[in-house]
Amino acid sequence: MDKVSYSMIIRFFNGECTAEERDAVIRWVNRSDDNARRFFAWEEMYLLGKADSREEARLIRKAEKRLERVTGEEKTRVRQTVRLWRNIRYAAAAVVVAAVAGVAFHYLSGPSHEWVAVATAAGETRELTLPDGSRVWLNENSSLRYPEAFAPDGRSLEMTGEAYFEVTRDRRRPFTVSNRTMSVRVLGTKFNFRDASPSRLAEASLIEGEIRVTGNNDEGSITLQPGQKVELNTVTGNMKVTEANTALDAVWHDNLIPFRQADIFDIAETLEALYGVEIILSPDIDGTETYSGVLNRKESITEMLDILRNTLHISYEVRQNTIFLSSDK
Repeated sequence: MDKVSYSMIIRFFNGECTAEERDAVIRWVNRSDDNARRFFAWEEMYLLGKADSREEARLIRKAEKRLERVTGEEKTRVRQTVRLWRNIRYAAAAVVVAAVAGVAFHYLSGPSHEWVAVATAAGETRELTLPDGSRVWLNENSSLRYPEAFAPDGRSLEMTGEAYFEVTRDRRRPFTVSNRTMSVRVLGTKFNFRDASPSRLAEASLIEGEIRVTGNNDEGSITLQPGQKVELNTVTGNMKVTEANTALDAVWHDNLIPFRQADIFDIAETLEALYGVEIILSPDIDGTETYSGVLNRKESITEMLDILRNTLHISYEVRQNTIFLSSDK
């Protein structure tokens, strides 16, 4: 199935297409630079129009509820407000359609081979090397757009979904990656960047170096140090910084789990996060011993525990989604 229609792309944006249709859209995006440019432009306009429609619909519903509680002259004013918002909504829709058409014409008639676009399907990850030597791992259901050659004064990229970056240091050309929610600016570092729809949270986790994270809607800017994560709530506009084992956020890209002076409580918390289980520790387990090293992530939690039990001197019992750990000394 290789034929891609406009209605299929709209279903793709709405998350309503079949797995076969989704794979067809991904293949179509990767087939040519022109297809990729059109897709990213349409996606941007679609998200803008969708956000506006949601806000306008909320205001219309609010006015209509108020209309139920008022009478006389005030009811007339509220009716006028509702009609005004509906007119604005239709006008906004017309503007979005015209803008999409204009952008599509620009990309179809403009020069080719200026930008590169890559997208991944469900269950697929992809490693890329950028023009400056930086490396990117793109997680499933994600996309990345970058120029074939970076500008002399900066390196700018656009993405959706989740990606892990190892950025080549270049003080003359800051590296900036943006999504619909926020942007990250760096000189040289390792970080994970995630904004997966329909989640309300966008997050950046710093593993090495230093990054500055800025909200796209005036939520502010925050500079992170290694071991810190920032979350931006797209509904409230709040940005929150927390201390975390940020390397765990990037385990998906290489399946390596790093531990540094981790005690049994740290290890249990890590395994819970990675495998979605609950771990209960027996009181006889020694919490003072620590472990440092890097483990290859296994398919199941029991495979991981089989590797750890000789080193940590533990035994385990599995009951449905709960793991009971006890001392094996």
